[in-house]
Amino acid sequence: MTADIARAERLLPAAFPSVARRVLRASLIFGPLLIWLIALCAWFDITPIRLLNGIGGVTTILRQMVPPSPGAQWQDILLGLAQSVAMAFLGTLIAALLALPLGLLGARNIVVNALAHFSIRRIYDGFRGIDQLIWALAFVRAVGLGPLAGLLAIIVADVFILAKLLAEAVENTDRAQQDAITATGAHRLLAIRFGVLPQVAPVYLAQVLYSFESNTRGATILGLVGAGGIGLQIAERIKVRYWDEVAFIILLILLTVMAIDRISALLRRRFMA
Repeated sequence: MTADIARAERLLPAAFPSVARRVLRASLIFGPLLIWLIALCAWFDITPIRLLNGIGGVTTILRQMVPPSPGAQWQDILLGLAQSVAMAFLGTLIAALLALPLGLLGARNIVVNALAHFSIRRIYDGFRGIDQLIWALAFVRAVGLGPLAGLLAIIVADVFILAKLLAEAVENTDRAQQDAITATGAHRLLAIRFGVLPQVAPVYLAQVLYSFESNTRGATILGLVGAGGIGLQIAERIKVRYWDEVAFIILLILLTVMAIDRISALLRRRFMA
């Protein structure tokens, strides 16, 4: 056995590198990575003292969060939570309806002209590249503080995401159903209505439900920039350091998201079975 290993080492020296060669290879791989990490730490001013101070500050906040308390203005908290859920629901619903025609226009098998298809999809990509929070800041400036700004931000941010997802689902549909309907002399719009939409409806519903879940969480962040909802309640309490009330709001958000996730799962099983 030892003789076979020695013979293999002579025939394939690259497969049995020496310790020095292994160290050199590891240095060439991990050395630049270590230098890059050190440079990033210096750029971001990451120091051990700063990290320790940050951990101490987080520990203090966590201690002040226990036990969670609704505070004296718990009605405002519930109203803000209701605003966030309503904002997410209405924004997702409007975005889903607007995305239906846009998704069909973005599908290669619906708009067969290559230049038109390329242009439409790049427009979708451009709008999708702008984060929901950026839209919220823009609409807060345009329409003022409140849920309307958050609602518009959700609609504009989601409509092009849903349109892209729907377009991809339409492109993966079975062509035979459209051809069968067209062969009866039906108009192309009828072929899309009865040959395409029934195939993509379950997938699109699942995507819309997931967007609703995501927007419920996202509405919290939108409130931090003045777009209404529960995020505004969190921001006000963080400013005055009422961490026990912040903890209570976080628990309410978690329970709400869990309930919405459960309802969405039931709906997906009901309509996709």
